[in-house]
Amino acid sequence: EAVRRCRRVYLEAYTSVLTVGKEALEEFYGKELILADREMVEQEADTLLKEADVCDVAFLVVGDPFGATTHSDLVLRAVKLGIPYKVIHNASIMNAVGCCGLQVTFLYMHILYICILLFWTDTWKPESFFDKIEKNRRSGMHTLCLLDIKVKEQSLENLMKGRKIYEPPRYMSVNQAAEQLLAIIQNRRLQGEKTETTENTVCVGLARVGAPDEKIAAGTLQQMSSVELGGPLHSLIVTGTMHPLELEMLKLFSVDSSSFENNACQRTT
Repeated sequence: EAVRRCRRVYLEAYTSVLTVGKEALEEFYGKELILADREMVEQEADTLLKEADVCDVAFLVVGDPFGATTHSDLVLRAVKLGIPYKVIHNASIMNAVGCCGLQVTFLYMHILYICILLFWTDTWKPESFFDKIEKNRRSGMHTLCLLDIKVKEQSLENLMKGRKIYEPPRYMSVNQAAEQLLAIIQNRRLQGEKTETTENTVCVGLARVGAPDEKIAAGTLQQMSSVELGGPLHSLIVTGTMHPLELEMLKLFSVDSSSFENNACQRTT
């Protein structure tokens, strides 16, 4: 109802993926949706707020509106311009991830700490996120890894020459994330370091959470490197200490029940 009252409706199109497609929303709302890419939101925010003091304007976000800090900037800009605003909240991966059975709150709580896994390049292979996973594992906590999205990115050459030519969209898969983690573990071992996270650490891969074709797979980190979960968006959870109830739920999604149980039982409370 709020969207249908608006004169202009923007759809944020770079921090997530709309599983039903833009056209389905346009048919439902009876409104044209204006795609708002990173460039528009971060560099042309005033365009979004134009005339918003005299008519309603909607800014639609996949997930919760404040899942990305960029959107807080829109609120601050509106306040400075004296434009009233209203937020309609929605579920995001941060809480919808509970569909796999890992407990986010309540008794035997193991907080899902969040880190972001970035695409590696030939010359840039950061490992800082792995240190966060290790710290969480030592504390018995699970880590929710949000996997990298590259939308409307420019190559270094095109960026330097000022050419607005963009690379094809890329979305990191659970396989790619697992392969990077396995490579880091191997590198650390070569340096004589004993890691808390190993090839046998139980992980959970999730794809398109909340969509009709949602997929969940639980198994070892090694198994996650070859599991097939289909199209984006993907997330990966590296588990910490698990309560037996969590373990029972993960069995519903196990890739290999026997090896899964053998490894998971080592870290239950």
